Amino acid sequence: MSVITIDRVRKEFKGHQALKAVSLDIEDREFCVLLGPSGCGKTTLLRIIAGLETESSGDVRIGGRRVNGLPPRERNIAMVFQNYAVFPHMTIGQNIGFGLRMKKVDAAAIERQVKRSAELMHIEQLLDRYAGQLSGGQRQRVAVARALAVQPDVLLMDEPLSNLDALLRLEMRSELKALLRDLKTTTIYVTHDQTEAMSLGDRIAVMHGGEIVQVAPPPEVYRQPATEFVGGFIGNPPMNFVRTPEAQRALGVFAPPGAATLGIRPEDLDLANEGLSFDAKVVEMLGASQQVTTRVGDELLRVSLGIDPPVLAGERLTVRARAGCARWYDAQGKLLQAA
Repeated sequence: MSVITIDRVRKEFKGHQALKAVSLDIEDREFCVLLGPSGCGKTTLLRIIAGLETESSGDVRIGGRRVNGLPPRERNIAMVFQNYAVFPHMTIGQNIGFGLRMKKVDAAAIERQVKRSAELMHIEQLLDRYAGQLSGGQRQRVAVARALAVQPDVLLMDEPLSNLDALLRLEMRSELKALLRDLKTTTIYVTHDQTEAMSLGDRIAVMHGGEIVQVAPPPEVYRQPATEFVGGFIGNPPMNFVRTPEAQRALGVFAPPGAATLGIRPEDLDLANEGLSFDAKVVEMLGASQQVTTRVGDELLRVSLGIDPPVLAGERLTVRARAGCARWYDAQGKLLQAA
């Protein structure tokens, strides 16, 4: 069993709190994504789990065993880095087998594991080449194969696709999801890319300012963001936040006690005969949809519509909120209830 328990882990760097008593339970064989902007603490947390960074306080358990103070090689974890870290002086086969050699595994077993891992990543034909002869996507496959070769209890991945171009990133994302689903390896994946998080994770832990602000499956994070930050960070375009009472009422929803802000996704606003009227300031064609942007008070309002009929800049539109899609937040930006 590779259950991971992170219990009130804190980390300070010269007086700065990078992590503020973070707690998180990750189930055996779960794919958990740590998602957040740069500087939120997600990579620091991953490095603490790996044993590459020392926590200021708190406990980390892997498979029920407290691993605080243990070096990485004694945690039976493997890590895939953003920059691949593929050794240029070794062949691809030697790269994949590196961790096994460090564990002093016998040569025959190394050869079997290298071949198996290379086949999983579809790079078995590259084993005699060197890193300089490979593309970025191929080097990334080598890094993943090297991690899988040691048969880790836990696989840690730190923005592994961020250096790839968009099409290759999409291809690798699909392959990774299928591969790790079949291998059933407990995986923690760090990214700032919400599309990666939503498509890969069984659950997403959204981090902000050194804290985890929501942990939930992707659909729940999208439909029920626990804070205004989560609603604004998840979604492209992000959630609209309407703070003017008159505009809230015009959209057809009424604030419950304690509510300050209405959150509504752009696709949950429909054209109507009565409602909130505005002039379309900017119209963007986005393939199967068009995004209309205007301003309500001090806030931008975005509406996602089908491409027919096309909307013209300056055109007068009226919208209302779709029933059951409004979310209310209090003055501190925390979710109150659905409406």
